[in-house]
Amino acid sequence: MAEKVTIGNAELWHGDCREVLPLLQKHDLLLTDPPYGLGMGKTENHKDGAYGKQTGQAHAALDWDKVPPSPEMLLTLQNAASSQILWGGNYFAENLPSARGWIVWDKMNDAFYSTSDGELAWSNVCSRLRFFRRPQGLDKGFASKDPFVNSHPTQKPLALMLWCIDVFMKQQRLQTVLDPFMGSGTTGVACAQLGKAFTGIERERKYFDIACERITHAHAQGTLLPPEKASAPKQEGLLWEN
Repeated sequence: MAEKVTIGNAELWHGDCREVLPLLQKHDLLLTDPPYGLGMGKTENHKDGAYGKQTGQAHAALDWDKVPPSPEMLLTLQNAASSQILWGGNYFAENLPSARGWIVWDKMNDAFYSTSDGELAWSNVCSRLRFFRRPQGLDKGFASKDPFVNSHPTQKPLALMLWCIDVFMKQQRLQTVLDPFMGSGTTGVACAQLGKAFTGIERERKYFDIACERITHAHAQGTLLPPEKASAPKQEGLLWEN
């Protein structure tokens, strides 16, 4: 089954994106971070905001990163929006069209990140190669103020999502943004701050609830543009049952 929650101009769907996407209209931008197939879902431990430690029992059922998107799923994603940015595109580049507009997130590692030195995003936007480098200390300062910062093992910094929409895509005049692998809702928070309509899909109840809370908070805080009053979350109920 799937359900929809409306928060301001954001629609959040709890369900499988393979079932929800056919119900949606085409968006201006697909901005998403799909599973890479690295098995991250088997090593989650969010106690006290930590993650990435093998526990053998914590969240063992959340096997969301078992396999990357299939070629059919990647085609569905490309058809869901006019412009697309797919983080982790290097893991499934053989199933994507050749592109010039790759994005490099340079983490400028100083032991804050324990994984790779950077990540790549594939994009269908005709652009030169672009780098995003976080200002020194940005994430540490951000983490100290944001109670949701470690809500998901592969959570992207809010500054990165804001940059993707407001800098990389600045010339596109976007109105609607779609994230079929919403996770803890960082893309939705960025859209709330920038005044963009957002549609997010997440199948794991744990992360869906976190995303609802984060995006509700973001709308209550207003936008970087002239603020609009955000409505309370509205439960739309069940859309269908399998």
